[in-house]
Amino acid sequence: MNDRVDESRQQSLADLLAVLDLERIEVNIFRGSSPEEGPQRVFGGLVAGQALVAAGRTVPADRYVHSLHAYFIRPGDPTVPIVYEVDRVRDGRSFTTRRVVAIQHGKAIFTLSASFHNEEPGLDHQTPMPDVPPPEELPSTRERLRAEFGRIPGFVRWHPIELRPVGPLSYEAERDPRLRTAVNPVWLKVDGELPDDRLTQVCLMTYASDLTLLDTVLLRHGRSFAGISMASLDHAMWFHRPFRADEWLLYAQETPSAQGARGLARGLVYTRDGQLVCSVVQEGLIRVVDAEGWSDAVRSDSV
Repeated sequence: MNDRVDESRQQSLADLLAVLDLERIEVNIFRGSSPEEGPQRVFGGLVAGQALVAAGRTVPADRYVHSLHAYFIRPGDPTVPIVYEVDRVRDGRSFTTRRVVAIQHGKAIFTLSASFHNEEPGLDHQTPMPDVPPPEELPSTRERLRAEFGRIPGFVRWHPIELRPVGPLSYEAERDPRLRTAVNPVWLKVDGELPDDRLTQVCLMTYASDLTLLDTVLLRHGRSFAGISMASLDHAMWFHRPFRADEWLLYAQETPSAQGARGLARGLVYTRDGQLVCSVVQEGLIRVVDAEGWSDAVRSDSV
């Protein structure tokens, strides 16, 4: 890895950690921003991560988030701050519940409910991890795009999450119908070292969980991003066991259904030694707006 790329990755992670470090402007009110370079609307995973940070900062340190349920209501504006209002719904003996509303221009753009739990002993089982090649044997998404098109397209946003898909990318399934699949296992990890704080680990996984889920729906139909309008509608996560987001995690994704311009995808997240640490479900808006191919979009896109 050359020094320039390494420095860019380090700066990308530093920028993300900085925008997750919300400003507290009142007891239950926080303010967040977007990275200076990014898409025309705020990335959904960033809003979810920031909202979870806001909720977590109102909860005792010995209670850890075990679930979140979120709705994406309006597109976020990356040019203005986001205000997060936290409602302390309940502080019980074992569970703490928080509701967060993200506000821009006087309107709610996102809501999140999160539950936190004191760890305690109980029954223990899990679904086994799929048998897939280790991440060291796989090229990254960016390496595959560069090998195919000679460059990385501008609309593939830079983020500090390294992705190594086990199966085809969407443009490959579009080109070859035999590659269409309803499953999409992807190795991922934060490209850098994170603090030991468990809330930070969970918030980074929340951010990363929104990167590839809806791609799974496109893979099933042999479609790529061009000619498709997509947006996250709702998102749910359950955190089962501790993990580190800066170590390799297998995101085993699948899509059970798509209809009515909505697609459903779900994923199980495993550590590389096979521990199931997280479950994810998301429904997204997926509208077919034209029939242009993704490879054409790559060739015409700016770097």
